[in-house]
Amino acid sequence: MTGRHPLPSQWLFSDERIAEDIAALAARLPPGSGIVLRHDSLAKGERWRLTRRLIRIARARRLVLLLAGSPAEARRWGMDGVHLRQHLARDAARARRLGLILTMPVHDAREARRARRAGAEVVFISPLHPTRSHPGAPALGVAAWLRLARLTGARPVALGGMTPARARKLKRAGGIPGWAAIDAWVEKAAKRRV
Repeated sequence: MTGRHPLPSQWLFSDERIAEDIAALAARLPPGSGIVLRHDSLAKGERWRLTRRLIRIARARRLVLLLAGSPAEARRWGMDGVHLRQHLARDAARARRLGLILTMPVHDAREARRARRAGAEVVFISPLHPTRSHPGAPALGVAAWLRLARLTGARPVALGGMTPARARKLKRAGGIPGWAAIDAWVEKAAKRRV
Protein backbone atom coordinates (compact mmCIF):
# COMPACT_ATOMS: atom_id res chain seq x y z
CA MET A 1 0.00 0.00 0.00
CA THR A 2 2.27 2.85 1.16
CA GLY A 3 1.64 4.94 -2.01
CA ARG A 4 0.31 8.41 -1.19
CA HIS A 5 -3.48 8.64 -1.09
CA PRO A 6 -5.71 11.70 -0.81
CA LEU A 7 -6.62 12.25 2.83
CA PRO A 8 -10.08 10.79 3.53
CA SER A 9 -13.01 12.77 4.90
CA GLN A 10 -14.64 9.68 6.50
CA TRP A 11 -12.85 7.36 8.91
CA LEU A 12 -13.52 4.12 10.78
CA PHE A 13 -11.70 3.57 14.06
CA SER A 14 -11.30 -0.06 14.98
CA ASP A 15 -12.03 -1.06 18.54
CA GLU A 16 -11.96 -4.50 20.16
CA ARG A 17 -15.15 -3.71 22.08
CA ILE A 18 -17.33 -3.90 18.97
CA ALA A 19 -18.82 -7.26 18.11
CA GLU A 20 -18.88 -6.53 14.36
CA ASP A 21 -15.99 -7.92 12.34
CA ILE A 22 -13.75 -4.95 11.47
CA ALA A 23 -12.95 -6.43 8.04
CA ALA A 24 -16.69 -6.70 7.28
CA LEU A 25 -17.13 -3.05 8.26
CA ALA A 26 -14.14 -2.05 6.12
CA ALA A 27 -15.69 -3.80 3.12
CA ARG A 28 -18.78 -1.58 3.48
CA LEU A 29 -16.96 1.76 3.77
CA PRO A 30 -17.35 4.22 0.90
CA PRO A 31 -14.35 4.12 -1.45
CA GLY A 32 -11.70 6.63 -0.41
CA SER A 33 -12.48 6.33 3.31
CA GLY A 34 -9.85 5.71 5.98
CA ILE A 35 -9.34 3.16 8.73
CA VAL A 36 -7.32 3.51 11.92
CA LEU A 37 -6.44 0.03 13.18
CA ARG A 38 -6.20 0.10 16.98
CA HIS A 39 -6.60 -3.58 17.88
CA ASP A 40 -3.74 -3.34 20.40
CA SER A 41 -4.73 -6.22 22.65
CA LEU A 42 -4.62 -8.82 19.88
CA ALA A 43 -1.65 -11.17 19.88
CA LYS A 44 0.90 -10.06 17.29
CA GLY A 45 0.14 -12.93 14.90
CA GLU A 46 -3.60 -12.35 15.09
CA ARG A 47 -3.13 -8.60 14.61
CA TRP A 48 -0.91 -9.32 11.59
CA ARG A 49 -3.56 -11.59 10.02
CA LEU A 50 -6.23 -8.93 10.56
CA THR A 51 -3.91 -6.35 8.98
CA ARG A 52 -3.41 -8.56 5.90
CA ARG A 53 -7.19 -8.91 5.47
CA LEU A 54 -7.65 -5.16 5.82
CA ILE A 55 -4.89 -4.42 3.31
CA ARG A 56 -6.61 -6.61 0.69
CA ILE A 57 -9.92 -4.81 1.30
CA ALA A 58 -8.23 -1.39 1.31
CA ARG A 59 -6.56 -2.03 -2.04
CA ALA A 60 -9.82 -3.17 -3.61
CA ARG A 61 -11.85 -0.23 -2.22
CA ARG A 62 -9.18 2.51 -2.38
CA LEU A 63 -9.16 2.92 1.40
CA VAL A 64 -6.39 4.54 3.43
CA LEU A 65 -5.15 2.26 6.20
CA LEU A 66 -3.27 3.53 9.28
CA LEU A 67 -1.78 1.58 12.15
CA ALA A 68 -2.02 2.93 15.68
CA GLY A 69 1.50 2.10 16.74
CA SER A 70 5.06 2.76 15.69
CA PRO A 71 6.15 4.14 12.32
CA ALA A 72 8.55 1.21 11.83
CA GLU A 73 5.80 -1.35 12.32
CA ALA A 74 3.36 0.59 10.10
CA ARG A 75 5.96 0.67 7.33
CA ARG A 76 6.95 -2.98 7.78
CA TRP A 77 3.30 -4.06 7.63
CA GLY A 78 2.63 -2.06 4.43
CA MET A 79 0.32 0.57 5.91
CA ASP A 80 -0.33 3.97 4.34
CA GLY A 81 0.38 5.75 7.58
CA VAL A 82 0.67 5.74 11.32
CA HIS A 83 -1.63 7.05 14.03
CA LEU A 84 0.74 8.21 16.75
CA ARG A 85 -0.70 8.39 20.22
CA GLN A 86 0.42 11.44 22.15
CA HIS A 87 3.11 9.63 24.16
CA LEU A 88 4.76 8.61 20.86
CA ALA A 89 4.90 12.13 19.37
CA ARG A 90 8.70 11.93 19.40
CA ASP A 91 8.40 9.34 16.57
CA ALA A 92 6.82 11.87 14.17
CA ALA A 93 10.08 12.68 12.36
CA ARG A 94 10.62 8.98 11.68
CA ALA A 95 7.09 8.66 10.26
CA ARG A 96 7.77 11.54 7.88
CA ARG A 97 11.15 10.07 6.82
CA LEU A 98 9.37 6.81 6.01
CA GLY A 99 6.83 8.68 3.86
CA LEU A 100 3.88 7.72 6.05
CA ILE A 101 0.71 9.70 6.55
CA LEU A 102 0.93 10.99 10.12
CA THR A 103 -2.14 11.41 12.31
CA MET A 104 -2.55 12.05 16.04
CA PRO A 105 -5.37 12.22 18.59
CA VAL A 106 -6.19 15.55 20.25
CA HIS A 107 -8.28 15.97 23.40
CA ASP A 108 -7.08 19.34 24.75
CA ALA A 109 -4.95 22.40 23.95
CA ARG A 110 -1.70 20.80 25.17
CA GLU A 111 -2.20 17.85 22.81
CA ALA A 112 -3.19 20.21 19.98
CA ARG A 113 0.11 22.07 20.34
CA ARG A 114 2.06 18.79 20.50
CA ALA A 115 0.37 17.56 17.29
CA ARG A 116 1.26 20.87 15.61
CA ARG A 117 4.94 20.57 16.66
CA ALA A 118 4.98 16.93 15.48
CA GLY A 119 3.71 17.99 12.05
CA ALA A 120 0.62 15.79 12.08
CA GLU A 121 -1.24 15.95 8.78
CA VAL A 122 -4.56 14.89 10.31
CA VAL A 123 -5.74 15.22 13.90
CA PHE A 124 -8.69 13.35 15.38
CA ILE A 125 -10.21 15.77 17.88
CA SER A 126 -12.46 14.17 20.45
CA PRO A 127 -14.85 13.69 22.04
CA LEU A 128 -17.07 16.16 20.26
CA HIS A 129 -20.19 14.44 21.63
CA PRO A 130 -20.68 11.90 24.42
CA THR A 131 -19.47 8.51 23.28
CA ARG A 132 -19.49 4.89 24.43
CA SER A 133 -15.73 4.75 23.85
CA HIS A 134 -15.14 7.14 26.74
CA PRO A 135 -18.10 6.78 29.10
CA GLY A 136 -18.53 9.76 31.40
CA ALA A 137 -15.89 11.87 29.62
CA PRO A 138 -17.06 15.44 29.11
CA ALA A 139 -17.86 16.29 25.50
CA LEU A 140 -16.01 19.22 23.96
CA GLY A 141 -18.94 20.80 22.17
CA VAL A 142 -18.66 22.67 18.88
CA ALA A 143 -16.99 25.89 20.09
CA ALA A 144 -14.19 24.09 21.98
CA TRP A 145 -13.75 21.62 19.12
CA LEU A 146 -13.29 24.47 16.63
CA ARG A 147 -10.74 26.19 18.93
CA LEU A 148 -8.69 23.00 19.14
CA ALA A 149 -8.93 22.53 15.37
CA ARG A 150 -7.41 25.98 14.83
CA LEU A 151 -4.57 25.25 17.29
CA THR A 152 -3.40 22.11 15.51
CA GLY A 153 -2.45 23.52 12.13
CA ALA A 154 -3.56 20.19 10.64
CA ARG A 155 -6.60 18.77 8.92
CA PRO A 156 -9.10 18.30 11.77
CA VAL A 157 -11.39 15.28 11.92
CA ALA A 158 -14.27 15.10 14.40
CA LEU A 159 -14.50 11.99 16.57
CA GLY A 160 -16.75 11.09 19.46
CA GLY A 161 -20.43 10.31 18.99
CA MET A 162 -20.24 11.26 15.33
CA THR A 163 -22.89 10.40 12.76
CA PRO A 164 -23.31 11.63 9.18
CA ALA A 165 -25.99 14.09 10.39
CA ARG A 166 -23.72 15.47 13.12
CA ALA A 167 -20.89 15.79 10.59
CA ARG A 168 -23.12 17.87 8.30
CA LYS A 169 -24.14 20.08 11.24
CA LEU A 170 -20.51 20.64 12.27
CA LYS A 171 -19.56 21.41 8.68
CA ARG A 172 -22.21 24.15 8.61
CA ALA A 173 -20.82 25.53 11.89
CA GLY A 174 -17.22 25.75 10.81
CA GLY A 175 -16.37 23.77 7.72
CA ILE A 176 -14.79 20.56 8.99
CA PRO A 177 -12.95 18.44 6.46
CA GLY A 178 -13.79 15.09 8.06
CA TRP A 179 -15.40 12.89 10.66
CA ALA A 180 -14.62 9.52 12.23
CA ALA A 181 -16.67 6.97 14.10
CA ILE A 182 -17.01 3.48 15.40
CA ASP A 183 -20.67 3.09 16.31
CA ALA A 184 -22.05 5.00 13.30
CA TRP A 185 -20.46 2.45 10.93
CA VAL A 186 -21.64 -0.48 13.06
CA GLU A 187 -25.20 0.88 13.11
CA LYS A 188 -25.15 1.49 9.35
CA ALA A 189 -24.04 -2.12 8.79
CA ALA A 190 -26.80 -3.40 11.10
CA LYS A 191 -29.45 -1.43 9.16
CA ARG A 192 -28.28 -2.99 5.89
CA ARG A 193 -28.74 -6.47 7.34
CA VAL A 194 -32.36 -5.78 8.40
